Amino acid sequence: MNRDFNYLLVGSGGISETYIKAASKLDGINISGMVSRSGIKSSVIPKETKVYSCMREANSPYDSVILATPNGTHMDLALEAANNGKHILTEKVLEITPERMDKMIDFCKVKKVVLAVTFQRRMSPGNLTLKNLLETGLLGKLYFASMDVRFYRDMEYYDSAGYRGGWNIDGGGPFIQQAAHNADLLCWWFGMPQLVTSLLHRHVHDIEAYDHGSALLQYKNGFQVNFTASTICRPGFPTRFELHTEKGSLLMENDRFTRWEIEGMDNPSDQDFEVHDGAASAKVSDTAGHEAILHDFAEAVRGNREPAVPASSGRMATDLVHEIYLRNQNPLFRTPHQSKT
Repeated sequence: MNRDFNYLLVGSGGISETYIKAASKLDGINISGMVSRSGIKSSVIPKETKVYSCMREANSPYDSVILATPNGTHMDLALEAANNGKHILTEKVLEITPERMDKMIDFCKVKKVVLAVTFQRRMSPGNLTLKNLLETGLLGKLYFASMDVRFYRDMEYYDSAGYRGGWNIDGGGPFIQQAAHNADLLCWWFGMPQLVTSLLHRHVHDIEAYDHGSALLQYKNGFQVNFTASTICRPGFPTRFELHTEKGSLLMENDRFTRWEIEGMDNPSDQDFEVHDGAASAKVSDTAGHEAILHDFAEAVRGNREPAVPASSGRMATDLVHEIYLRNQNPLFRTPHQSKT
């Protein structure tokens, strides 16, 4: 019988509570300690769980860290954990630039520790079903698709933390923040596009980065995807993915098939799976996806196998967003990435 698998949770923001709740529902999975620079102890964490101000102080037994800190802090924390021989599970995204991800991945290989990303929407039945259909070729030739992430965030959301909507820590605007899971799904389903063009703009919010963007992704054989990411669409709408193929069309809203028009095939997906709808709020109410990721990661470490979202695959979301930033065609809004080219 396997012993318990212990995580040290690094970060005390809103997403940390999701990990705590998820772990509490799993047998043999524990949050043995928590790192909070602010000293804040989550109201949902067990009273006996120790809280530390940094990883160096943590003396609770743990096998892996969960990095539930802002995007651009992951590299330094991952290097510290790997140097201590600890495995690493990062909240999305892996990091904010290809260079920082390279350093994380290379160092973890040297230290022989597992590095993975929480892109829990890969665990949703509808998304898994589509992945299988694409891999088996049952949908025939792919024509075009659209991925729409039309969310709303008020200025209070951005003001709640100084890094929100900035380049150095958040990594930019909604493509890398609100739509990161969708970028990951596109890469997981279709791979990296051969050609990217985009338009980014700041319409409403007093932030450093953009608050709305559209990208056109071109894949082999002419397949195209229109990808929109926004935080200006009041009051906020469920994520919508539409795919048109040789065998017909399908529509997904919030990771569930809401229209299925595929020739000669019934909808094969299990719809009984709750998925977080971030249309109007960043607060994650369901934990099913995080439970699946935490369990899978522990089993991957125990079984010496690759986790569901290894860093080598999970990095693609940031790689795609980086290309979107580089290929921005709006002369009224330029990104720091473009100034380096």
